[in-house]
Amino acid sequence: MSGHSKWSNIKNKKAKMDAQKGKIYTRFSKLIIVAAREGGPDPNTNSRLKDIIEKAKQANMPNDNIERAIKRGSGELGGADYEEIMYEGYGPGGVAILIDATTDNRNRTAGEMRHLFDKHGGNLGETGCVAWMFEKKGLILIEKKDDTDVEQIMMLAIDSGAEDVEELEDSIEITTSVEKFETVKNYLQDNNIDIFSAELSFIPNTTVTLHESESEKLEKLLEILEEHDDVQNVYTNYEPEEESL
Repeated sequence: MSGHSKWSNIKNKKAKMDAQKGKIYTRFSKLIIVAAREGGPDPNTNSRLKDIIEKAKQANMPNDNIERAIKRGSGELGGADYEEIMYEGYGPGGVAILIDATTDNRNRTAGEMRHLFDKHGGNLGETGCVAWMFEKKGLILIEKKDDTDVEQIMMLAIDSGAEDVEELEDSIEITTSVEKFETVKNYLQDNNIDIFSAELSFIPNTTVTLHESESEKLEKLLEILEEHDDVQNVYTNYEPEEESL
């Protein structure tokens, strides 16, 4: 989501991934199919495909599943034709929500998104209604341990072209431009820095907090959206209050 909650949210997402292997493998398969179709089946020349495969392997997705998805994306095997769509809308309290989805039936998915928003006090909007509130950035998180050299990591990140580095209680958060994302990530890895999470993310320009009753409604909507089979990521400008984290 946003602000100081990124670390908590990504940790929670990884925990959910471990608990829902089958669903996660399906989501990775869709991403691999799209990446292989658009950029080619060779991860050595397709950086997006390489990054997705790395994440899939971290989630213990079997190599056979990965290879099958690549072949489907390249046309070697038949199967559903997936496309990526961004849905936009407002949640309870007027919170902006961006949904990154991969689907083989945009009409079905749009209808399901609209139903979920309506049911939980939100409103699915038109393209562009909230996207202007966000900026696409690279987001790299590094877990802080007892022996973590925070100063060294910060210097490496800055030297490699990062836009911003922030030390949080449990992590180091590195923000990059889209263009510099791979450069910064690879530079850190080349210097033996263990990266907890690295992804392109939509960062809100400003954030909002809500009263407790609205927060509960919004968090329920966000949870249901994230569990939808076609949804890859959910971004919002909602900032939970400190005590609710």
